[in-house]
Amino acid sequence: MLEIIDVHVSYGNDTVLNGVNLSLDTGERLAVVGESGTGKTTLGLSIMRLTEGKVEGAIKLDGRDITKLSEKQMQQIRWNRVAMVFQNVNNVLNPVHTVMDQVCEPIVEHKLKSKGDALRKAGELLSYFGLAQDRFSSFPHQLSGGEQQRVLLAMALSNDPGLLILDEPLSSLDVTAREDLGLLLRQIDSKRAQLVITHDLDTASRLSDRIAVLYGGKIVETGPTQEVLQCPRHPYTRALVRAYPNMTTVKDLQGIKGRMTRPVSGCPFHPRCTQAIDICSRKIPPLALEEGRGVACHRGGIITLLSTANLSKLFDSLKAVDAVSLNIQAGEILALVGQSGSGKTTLAKMIMGLYPPSEGSLFFDGKQIVSHGKDFYSRVQMIFQNPGESLSHRLSVLDSVMEPLEIQSKGDQKQRRSKAIQTIEEVELPPTDNFLNKYPHHLSGGEMQRVAIARALVLDPDLLIADEPTSFLDASVGAKILKLLLNLQEHRGLSLLYITHDIAAARKVSDRIAVMLDGRIIEVGPSNEIVSSPKQDYTSRLLSSASALCRTERL
Repeated sequence: MLEIIDVHVSYGNDTVLNGVNLSLDTGERLAVVGESGTGKTTLGLSIMRLTEGKVEGAIKLDGRDITKLSEKQMQQIRWNRVAMVFQNVNNVLNPVHTVMDQVCEPIVEHKLKSKGDALRKAGELLSYFGLAQDRFSSFPHQLSGGEQQRVLLAMALSNDPGLLILDEPLSSLDVTAREDLGLLLRQIDSKRAQLVITHDLDTASRLSDRIAVLYGGKIVETGPTQEVLQCPRHPYTRALVRAYPNMTTVKDLQGIKGRMTRPVSGCPFHPRCTQAIDICSRKIPPLALEEGRGVACHRGGIITLLSTANLSKLFDSLKAVDAVSLNIQAGEILALVGQSGSGKTTLAKMIMGLYPPSEGSLFFDGKQIVSHGKDFYSRVQMIFQNPGESLSHRLSVLDSVMEPLEIQSKGDQKQRRSKAIQTIEEVELPPTDNFLNKYPHHLSGGEMQRVAIARALVLDPDLLIADEPTSFLDASVGAKILKLLLNLQEHRGLSLLYITHDIAAARKVSDRIAVMLDGRIIEVGPSNEIVSSPKQDYTSRLLSSASALCRTERL
């Protein structure tokens, strides 16, 4: 029914849509999602031929390119073949006409019904969308937001269009109104196609069968709605899902680092991406389609940054780590949870090259790590469990943070000092000479841990391993350190392996949880699934212990 072919829309020098390709069949429901400013509404207005921007490319409705039609021809198509429910209700409804008259207007205007028939049709539509009959003669300002939205939906369907464009149809409504209207929209005639434009992932989930993710005027991911939302493949889609609250969310909500800017050469998302490489800033990636899913990414979608394959460690006759296979994605927080002695720290030290593995392999960014050198340590750093032992007592705060830059021969002395001070400020420590010249024994536990974090971050690593970073701290300081790590991960977009025995803390910070027992990974999955539906008895015991502790604290 609808085919959008290489559509570009620009307002002067500002390109809002940059080569969009989409198709929509009769009876299909497609959602276009993305942040504000990504070009979603412009896409809808372009289909209606109502945008003030310059449109290039083809928009075919029933095989007919409507970009080449005259305004008079388009007037016959609007409301009859395609109708749109606009986002801003107050700009659409006329304040001096009753809502009944406004639903009748497009019916009478297109001479499809007599006045009496138009009134009957309008009443049926208003009733269908749940507006009480005693409200038919009301003016828009006398209705609630939900009632106004029902009027707009009735107007859009007044002439039975084959294509219905819904711009943020549920986002401003309360939960009960969303539920009611969402159900009604799902029940609309299956012969009608629906294009849902929204930033609201709940609306997309309710109203669409297929989804297209729009960013910077480009489609970056497509596929069946539930598959895309449950298992996103593009870094931007994953970031949207992370930022959206729902009843299964256990991790604290995170925003997307940076902000959308225009113009951007290459991939529009690369300035904010957690895995951008050189080509991303130079070339726009094509939308690669495979098995019903499409991803526009030079790296094929979200990459695995670090993985272990059957990694084992034997101390004499004790197998501390037993055939562990684990992976961490770029930009992901993975929590490794287990009791003391389960092998968590030993695994971390093997990853860092502090213990040689007895068996197995380690891969980083697609390459096997045979020996750990400067290149590896410039991209992977570790925060150790005890900050008092991880910082040299012979080095001041400034010297401790500068030391990794000196080892890696990064910049001159002035540049190293500037970078170190910048990182110290980033972990919320004072950059004063008095503080910079202090030694570890002058610092509190929380201050020492922040210095250790700054030391690990000063090289701008891609992966940070945090081994029980709050275990030596009181609850208040520990909470601040965890919040700091979350903020840093969001701001920098780095990957984080968070090692802890506290599953309650793990559920608040992680995207996935891996449970370790007696040197083996016994369970791994999304944090909400591990917390709500554990598959192993040991995981259930960890969760029960955390719940019992909460009950004890309340008492």
